[in-house]
Amino acid sequence: MPAPKKDHTTSEKKLATEADLPGQQEFHQHLRELLRGATRVVMEEIMREELTQFLQAEWGEITPTRQGYRNGSYTRDLLTSTGQIEDLSVPRDREGRFQTQAFERYSRYEPQVAAALTEMFVSGTSTHKVGEVTKTLLGTAPSASTVSRLNQTLTEQFEAWRKRQLQPHYRIVYLDGIHFHIRHGKQCDSSIILTILGVDLQGNKEGLALRACAEEGKEGWLSIPQDMRTRGATHVDLFVTDGHDGLLAAVSELFTATPRQRCLVHKQRNILNAVPRREREDVQTELAGIWKQEKKEEALMNLATFKAKYAQRYPEAVRSLSEDEEHLFTFYAFPSSMYRHIQTTNAIESFFSNVRQRTALSNFIAPVWERQGDRKGIASN
Repeated sequence: MPAPKKDHTTSEKKLATEADLPGQQEFHQHLRELLRGATRVVMEEIMREELTQFLQAEWGEITPTRQGYRNGSYTRDLLTSTGQIEDLSVPRDREGRFQTQAFERYSRYEPQVAAALTEMFVSGTSTHKVGEVTKTLLGTAPSASTVSRLNQTLTEQFEAWRKRQLQPHYRIVYLDGIHFHIRHGKQCDSSIILTILGVDLQGNKEGLALRACAEEGKEGWLSIPQDMRTRGATHVDLFVTDGHDGLLAAVSELFTATPRQRCLVHKQRNILNAVPRREREDVQTELAGIWKQEKKEEALMNLATFKAKYAQRYPEAVRSLSEDEEHLFTFYAFPSSMYRHIQTTNAIESFFSNVRQRTALSNFIAPVWERQGDRKGIASN
């Protein structure tokens, strides 16, 4: 008896079905198109309803409260989180007074997309790289000029922050000039950011003022404490500063009654510059030991011992130590739990640590990208 033939119907159907299934990329693209279509329908319906509410009348309706008349629509593109919607129909009124809240006026980007592009830019990503990432995720890439234009809002936000009202009373205020190398195209210039960082009565740190300048001076330093006072901060319990003459003159002129602590890190650095390298380690240990004492009286005794030991050997180091000496021990007037927080201006360096990491990475990457761009015939951003 002949063996029955195998039924290939099931496997053939299975193969046919699998062949008809789209690949992962096509499937995602199809979902995006469906989402964009749904987004278009919803947004256009919302905008028509907005116009009805604005005019206080339905299409063709005559009411005593009508505020105007419809005047067709215009089209625009909009980049959303699901990709670009082309020729979105935006209704308008005859007087041109209607403004939809569905997206910001004149913006071609959904607010969430614009915020994401800005965040990438702030994180140190180049405008060209922002375009590449956006194209991968959304299927279209903004131009470098578009990314720059979107980031104009950062300037507006900074201005609002710079002019905001401050608290009247701060427990500690740190002042220091932070040096950065800032790239302008292919050139890299040194700039100083004059910085005021405050600690309020609840212990919260807050940047109070920033000012970029080419070099430190009294006029530059005088402007930002004055600005701080103008915006309401009139009472400070303690200033922590380095020994820059312009800074000290500005603080003493505007806050004559406020005690000041000299940054011990800056002071030790200045002293050790007058000591041979081979002996700096031992001298630094003795120097740091002065301020490790629990009581001010003990610290002053260690100070006298240090001076007596090195007065003849390193007179320039002792002279540097004696400068601004009265402000080296101000921290002893505060609770011991605060000592390590108010002995130095390290709080400002910590405040800028993330910025330093990003600018250092950017300054390293940018020249590499420019060289690659030159080889490929791509304009650097």
